[in-house]
Amino acid sequence: MSDKNNASGNLQSVESLDQSNDMERGLSNRHVQFIAIGGTIGTGLFLGSGKSISLTGPSIVFVYILVGVVMFFLMRAIGEMMYRDPSQHTFINFIGRYLGRGWGKFAGWTYWIALVLLGMTEITAVSQYFVTFFDTFGMDLSRWKWLIELCFLVVLTGVNLIAVKVFGEVEFWFSMIKITLIVAMIATAVVMIVIGYHYPSVQIQGADAVSPAGHAGFDNLFAGFSIAPNGWMAFLMSFQMVFFAYEMMEFVGVTVSETRNPRKVLPKAINEIIVRVLIFYVGALVAIMCIVPWTTFRANKDGSFASPFIMVFQYAGLNWASALVFFVVITAASSALNSLLYSAGRHLYQIAAESDSPALQRIGQVSSRKVPARAIVISAALILFSPLINAFPQVSSAFVLFSSASSAVFLFIYILTLLSHRRYRRSADFIADGFVMPAWKWLNTIAIAFFTFVYFTLFLADDTRGSAVLGLAWLAVFGGYCVLHERYQNRDLKNALGRSK
Repeated sequence: MSDKNNASGNLQSVESLDQSNDMERGLSNRHVQFIAIGGTIGTGLFLGSGKSISLTGPSIVFVYILVGVVMFFLMRAIGEMMYRDPSQHTFINFIGRYLGRGWGKFAGWTYWIALVLLGMTEITAVSQYFVTFFDTFGMDLSRWKWLIELCFLVVLTGVNLIAVKVFGEVEFWFSMIKITLIVAMIATAVVMIVIGYHYPSVQIQGADAVSPAGHAGFDNLFAGFSIAPNGWMAFLMSFQMVFFAYEMMEFVGVTVSETRNPRKVLPKAINEIIVRVLIFYVGALVAIMCIVPWTTFRANKDGSFASPFIMVFQYAGLNWASALVFFVVITAASSALNSLLYSAGRHLYQIAAESDSPALQRIGQVSSRKVPARAIVISAALILFSPLINAFPQVSSAFVLFSSASSAVFLFIYILTLLSHRRYRRSADFIADGFVMPAWKWLNTIAIAFFTFVYFTLFLADDTRGSAVLGLAWLAVFGGYCVLHERYQNRDLKNALGRSK
């Protein structure tokens, strides 16, 4: 069926679609815009960008742009479907609608499990950053990590339980803090470049070796430029690192059913994503490499890298920068955990609401405050297992593999989402006067091919090969089970109906 024939459908009003939506539309335009920013900026920019720069040098900028553009294609696909039906609590629902209940079940459970595993990783990171922050003041809180994790989780769960408006307000300020640091770093770099600033060798907080003396200037960016200075293998591996930095950008697609004026707010939030990528990622990376020559980034003995943000500020003579950056990193990690709790709660609620199991259906209920309280609490309780897992080294090492695999399966979810979008465009649901993705056949295909390529790069490195294999095993076993179970269930139902006639 052609697009022209499909375009005749009428766009239903949000009010008519909301008849089965028990959530409160408490998120304003301001909340959603900053939630979208928060989903774009994670701890990877503040701490992990040093490793990315060390792999490919200045060409990492092109990798960030390329991955950012492809993620934007994904967001346009999600945005088009959510615009059509903004009463859906998650974009995952479209997978079940257009690819079948089997794939919908696989995607729903897989995404929720991945969110919980990422939440367990994030709560561990929050406590570690908290300990590091106070360590800069000479205070050792390492023995209290479990209590720090408990307190953060209780507070953020409370934020999610009170009301969606409170969640939106907290995310607004979390994002504001992250943006302020990035803008401050870029402004500092610009001033250093304009005045031709020279700095002496200095011991950077978080680096084993003393960082050499140097100067600020654009020549640092272009000196010894090469697309793959450390070989093409390192260049290819940079794609997976950058992809994981952008992971959870799709979070804005989970907030639509609780957003006021979604058809006005959603297109604006999605269209501005590419601008945020250019400013906050590309702008920050260019500023960093103009101050710190890319050859300066070297791994510590434990494989970690010093924060590029700390390096820029310390070169500028701001020795308290380490505490400032780690305060913002705590904020970024808390924001990620807050968003994961929100998203995990909505996804478990959706799974439970559509389940045939009475026990699960009890989870799929909304509280008097119009939030899926039971689903949020259950998700938070599972994340709370993180301190217990970390207490046992053998269990912890296995958990690292599973959490890495959970990141890998996001690629499956994205590909299934894009395949759903293709089915939507060819279905009777398609409307030509919606938030239409331009050149959709080309852009959708490019995005699917790119995510497949990124998954392939996971097999190139020893530390990601195991998670790649585990991810494929999960797709084959659980995905195969969900699809075959749904197929045989439908066959049995058809046979039963045939016999009844």
